[in-house]
Amino acid sequence: MRQLRAGDRFLRGKTVRLISQTNEQLGLVSFESALTMAAKAELDLVEMPSKADNPVCKIMDFGKFQFDEAKRQREARKTQIQPKVKEIKLHVNIDDNDFQIKCRRIVEFLTRGDKVKLLLAFRGREMAHPEIGEAVLNKMLQAVDEHANIDSPPRRLGRSITTILSSKAPPRKDKAKNVGSMKASSGGSAASGEAQK
Repeated sequence: MRQLRAGDRFLRGKTVRLISQTNEQLGLVSFESALTMAAKAELDLVEMPSKADNPVCKIMDFGKFQFDEAKRQREARKTQIQPKVKEIKLHVNIDDNDFQIKCRRIVEFLTRGDKVKLLLAFRGREMAHPEIGEAVLNKMLQAVDEHANIDSPPRRLGRSITTILSSKAPPRKDKAKNVGSMKASSGGSAASGEAQK
């Protein structure tokens, strides 16, 4: 989409398909006539995206259009959820209570739409047995498996192992309805079985 001016080297002397400021189809007119009509209306002549043989032009207030479009894009960006990456740090000797707290925090972050970076850090001689740290990390991944997708597989980086998690997509409503109907059906079958007894 571009604003047109007199002497445009692409459209000069050509015929264009013209649309009025009220979206009325005005048919085929010369490019120069279209410019004159736009000037009389104290508006702009704008070339519209089109695959038609004749260029499609519209009479409009191009400045207002650009302002409204920029405003619309700003509003759209405001409504978009910008996911953040939250870091959860673990150690090899984490106790059960701390383990459960961190699991709940991971689920909380994922439910909000954030991503989670799990970082298991080795201290001192713990590096001599990395398999212990891997087991702790795998245990946590299993604990949050119902809520998390693994975006980045676990990998060693120096004295740590990291992985990135994201939230699993919510179940589709039609699937939920099917599950509900299956439960109702099975319940009905069970009830009828009890009645037969």
